[in-house]
Amino acid sequence: MSLQGWQETLITAQGDGSVLTAAAAASCLPPAAKFTLPANFFSAVGKAVRITAAGRISCAVTTPGTARYDVRFGGTVVFDSLAMNLNIVAKTNVHWVLELLLTCRAIGTSANLMGQGTWRSEAVIASPLSTAGGSGEFMIPYNTAPVVGTNFDSTASQVVDLFFTQTVATGSMTLHQYVLESLN
Repeated sequence: MSLQGWQETLITAQGDGSVLTAAAAASCLPPAAKFTLPANFFSAVGKAVRITAAGRISCAVTTPGTARYDVRFGGTVVFDSLAMNLNIVAKTNVHWVLELLLTCRAIGTSANLMGQGTWRSEAVIASPLSTAGGSGEFMIPYNTAPVVGTNFDSTASQVVDLFFTQTVATGSMTLHQYVLESLN
């Protein structure tokens, strides 16, 4: 039986996020791109959203550190990419693309999402040189099996935010594009 749902874009970033250079978790979205899901948006198990984001990242040769993205509903981390090793070859303002699929597994005051995705960039460890072809890609969550995220209250409205964390302050990351879509 049909849920009579449809795919729609909920919000897009109309400008760049802040340039993030600190070794601390911070929102990479411009304030106007933070969308508030209404109460009971996740009203049925199987409801899904897709996040697509892109931008530029730089990492140093001596201390490249790691990159980490997480999706938060308010202060709750509902998806975590985990820390991904960055390239030991210096990269300056190279592209990155993040694609995430988040599917509701439980609803109510203990709702949760199953999340999986990919992060592609020349800045990932073991990426070939740009003259040798292409960018590397990580399946995320990185270096672990997919897991259900932290519980949240789907009966309350939730502000969707995308955070970035780097382990060292020798690099930078800027979000240029962001799309949040409801898939059903």
